Amino acid sequence: MNRTRRQALLAGGSIGAAALLSACGGGTNTASSPADSTAGTPRKGGTLRVGALGRASATTRDPHGVQGNESDYLIIALVHDTLTAPGAKDNTVGRLASGWKSSDDLKTWRFTLAKGAAFHDGSPVTSDDVVWSLRRLRGTPAGAGRLPGIRAENITADGRDTVVLVSDAANAELPLLTRLSTFVLKKDTPDKEVAKAPGAGPFRLDWYRDGNARLLRNDTWYGGRVHLDAVEVTMFENPQAMANALLGGQIDLASNVGAVAARTAASRKDIQLVRRPDDMAMPIVMRTADGPFADVRVREAMKLVVDREAMVKQVLSGYGTVANDILGTGDPAYAKDVPQRRRDLERAGELLREADFDLSRTYELVTTEDVPGLAESATLFAHQAREAGIKVKVVKQESGAFYDRTWLKGELYTNYWGTNDSVVFFASKTMVTGAGQNEAGWSEPRFDDTYRKVVGTADRTARATALRELQRIEHEKSGYLLWGMADGIDLAGPTVRAMPRLPGYGRVQLENVWLAR
Repeated sequence: MNRTRRQALLAGGSIGAAALLSACGGGTNTASSPADSTAGTPRKGGTLRVGALGRASATTRDPHGVQGNESDYLIIALVHDTLTAPGAKDNTVGRLASGWKSSDDLKTWRFTLAKGAAFHDGSPVTSDDVVWSLRRLRGTPAGAGRLPGIRAENITADGRDTVVLVSDAANAELPLLTRLSTFVLKKDTPDKEVAKAPGAGPFRLDWYRDGNARLLRNDTWYGGRVHLDAVEVTMFENPQAMANALLGGQIDLASNVGAVAARTAASRKDIQLVRRPDDMAMPIVMRTADGPFADVRVREAMKLVVDREAMVKQVLSGYGTVANDILGTGDPAYAKDVPQRRRDLERAGELLREADFDLSRTYELVTTEDVPGLAESATLFAHQAREAGIKVKVVKQESGAFYDRTWLKGELYTNYWGTNDSVVFFASKTMVTGAGQNEAGWSEPRFDDTYRKVVGTADRTARATALRELQRIEHEKSGYLLWGMADGIDLAGPTVRAMPRLPGYGRVQLENVWLAR
């Protein structure tokens, strides 16, 4: 099973009953609580009880493996550190890497390790550890998608504190590729010991049982002071059950709990709601390599069939925004000037006739219930498509079957990305010809050439021009029908302070959280 895409974080949220709440509008983008969730002087001590989504059948302990559960990813991200991380102002900020610099041709990148970085057993993090870890990561089944353009033999050490990565082609965005899954382990850690291997993160593992864990503060963490004594992670298979546990006082933080749970808690003055706009992409994928959606006119018609406003209102209960078929809406370089695609059934019909699309056939739209809202989005889209004369049958698959049989292969299926990363991130991983996670089987020479211009150009003005063109081509031709972006939603009790506000990997960084009395 290949679910490495999910390392970009499982985006959760109970949206199953969203249609019942569709008359309600969305909330604000700030935390609401009886007290300011960021106010006060941080207090040392206390145990933060966190609920996170997961399934017992999908638990994993390997930082370089498949994290099918958000609970596992949360635990791994607190115990182990990556080279870089998402930033509030910059797309990429240092983590284990304190800095980086490229060669003039943008192919060779040198990463300097942070001073004082050490594993939980006290041994220092060295360049040899990082090289071994990145090579191990690159050697996984989807390693090419995790570190695109970087072969294992081109990851080397230069002294104890410098790691050198050489890309096959010029890549101005290479540091961004090291943000999500470059967890560093000690060199030569045997596979059978990886689950209990010491990390270099802000917390160290105390115990792990069936998806649940207790983590203790790392008092010598190189990244700064950690306030909490411990973090206890409890896995919940149902978002509403997790929300109920918060409302009942069994946990302090319900991570990525979703729209319906947010509505349930909205009237509680003692509950904080943190809303992270544009946290999860929820596209419908159309296979472009062959089959009924290989014709670009058919793909354009499908994109004109969807009622995006209705999808956001009903599927996301208003906790989201309309999207425009371009992945990476949170990127500062996102092309907001590309005209918003709107529903146009008349034009869709014309395109289908021009393409000689078979309207007598019933087309299967495959979905899963991994993320609440996916199946609902498929059902609503099928209803909208029927208004254009397109017969769509929704087929639900169990998670394992979906990733074995449908993902990367299916003609028409729902999808999600639980991180709103940069435009280049998605292009490199999912759209350039031969990308390891090319979900639509798309190959467009003009897109590939433009991508190479983007990542191979140091000049900001020229690069911005090429990046806008890249997005225009994606908008016009790709196999992604991205109708909306779902907000990420956390619920917390009244004593929780300094909750992370960044989407994706940034929101599992709990080292700054503290508990008020």
